[in-house]
Parts: sequence; C-alpha cells; structure tokens
Amino acid sequence: MRILVTGGNGQLGRCIAQAAAGSQNEYIFTGVDDFDITDPEAVDLMVKCNNIDVIVNCAAYTDVNRAEQQEEVAELINATAVGYLARAAARYDALLIQISTDYVFGGNLNNTPCTESQTPNPTGAYGRTKLHGEQAIIESGCSYIILRTAWLYSEYGRNFVKTMLTQTADKPELKVVFDQCGTPTNAHDLARAIVTIIDNRLYPGHEGIYHYSNEGVCSWYDFTKTIAAIAGHNNCDIKPCHSDEFPSPVERPAYSVLDKTRFKSTFGIAVPYWVDSLHTCIKTLTGNENILNN
Repeated sequence: MRILVTGGNGQLGRCIAQAAAGSQNEYIFTGVDDFDITDPEAVDLMVKCNNIDVIVNCAAYTDVNRAEQQEEVAELINATAVGYLARAAARYDALLIQISTDYVFGGNLNNTPCTESQTPNPTGAYGRTKLHGEQAIIESGCSYIILRTAWLYSEYGRNFVKTMLTQTADKPELKVVFDQCGTPTNAHDLARAIVTIIDNRLYPGHEGIYHYSNEGVCSWYDFTKTIAAIAGHNNCDIKPCHSDEFPSPVERPAYSVLDKTRFKSTFGIAVPYWVDSLHTCIKTLTGNENILNN
C-alpha cells in the first residue's frame, strides 16, 4: 500500500515516520513547502498520480489563540482543505485518517469523559474549524477514520512538555491553571496506533469517529508538577491558579477527557498511561539537551 502523510514535518508526522520505519508499506511524507493541501487540483493530482491507498492528514492550523483573529485562515486549513482531501479519497477509493481534537467539545459542562456520540460544542475558532473539517469528511462520502486527540507532546517542535521543562528549570516560581482538565498524549503512542491500524489493515468495516489520548486525567497544574518531578526540577515553586488569572481570547475546555472505550474495543490496541509515556519522553529530552530548542 501507499500512504500519504500530510504535515510530515510536524511532531505527529515525524513520530509516524519513526513508527513506520520498518513497514513493508510505502509512506510518503509531505510538508507545506512541497504540497499545498489548500489547492484542490494539487490534492487530486497527488492522490491520483501516486496511487494513494491511505491519507493521514496531520496538517492543521493549531494556534488556538491566533485562530480567533485568523479564523478564515484556520477554516481554510482545518476545514476547506480537509474537504479537498476527503473528496480525493472518495474519488480514488482511499481511506482518510483525519487527526481532530478535544477542542470540538468545551461548551458543555462535562464531568465524565467525552464519548464519540456526545454532541460537539466548541467554544472557539480552532474547535469550530476542526469540527467543520470533520463534517466535510462525513459529507464527502469517503471512507474515513477521525481520531480526536488531546494535549499532544513529543521531543519534536514546540509543545507544553518542552516549555515546562525549560521554565521549571529556570524560574523560582510558576503559576499553572488547575481548572482545565484533560489527558496528555505522547505523539509517539498515537503514531504507533495509526501505523498499527494501517499496516495490519484493521480499518475495513470500522470507519467512523474515535477518541485517542493516553489513559488517565490531570489538570495543567498536575501535568506541570509531574514534568518537574520526573526531571528533578525541585527548586521551582509551582502554584495552582484559576484560568481567569491568565486572560485568553478563547475559552478553553474545562474538562475534555476523551473516552477511549470504542477505540480499544474496536482495534484491540492498548493505550498507555499518561505518566508512563511522559517518563519516556522526558528521558529522551533530558538525554539530549539540544532537542529542547528544536
């Protein structure tokens, strides 16, 4: 099979490249410089001329705050372009695996993990545009798997773990919100799950929407405390605070823990506990200080 991975230069794309290194299938990785997913003709040609069997769309506009001022741009990348990929997948009988987000929720006051059957209710432009992308896929009639994930991190790119490793090492005091809860997700775990589904052909007959994040639940405060403890950054006084102490242009979900029951029962793939996966990532990061700045 031939698998097209868009957003190949991002953290999830790079993790998929690692996970697929020993695959007998051919993975083709593209970035913004060599493939414009907002060009419908380019999308059609890419899928047609390369005989693509599976598209994994990791490309996205992910700046949650800036999306409030640039919603048209976010809509173009997160929804319109996704529609182009979906129509090409339908036209050439390919499977589209779309990476979506817990931010499609947030408008409801949840106190139990979000299931796939729960009605989305985003509170900001990022969540709205990602939801529009999901809807474009469903309306296209293509075969698809939509994977909603949350709080992605890895040794690649900019992310919360790398930022907090630096700040807890350099600052004597740090305030972090405790009233937003979710689940951190090591991008390598998600990447391995995606490659397993593709390479073992687990998807026929199981198209639909699924949730994938690591197991467990924590607040951003808990997340930061755990990062510092694992790294041995004991000199930073990490204090909990409310979200309103850090004014933001967008209301973030207060509780967006994702229920993984459907994913696990359908694909038979174990989901690691978030603390265990965080240990693995921090071991990699602290073993190579140069990674923190890349």
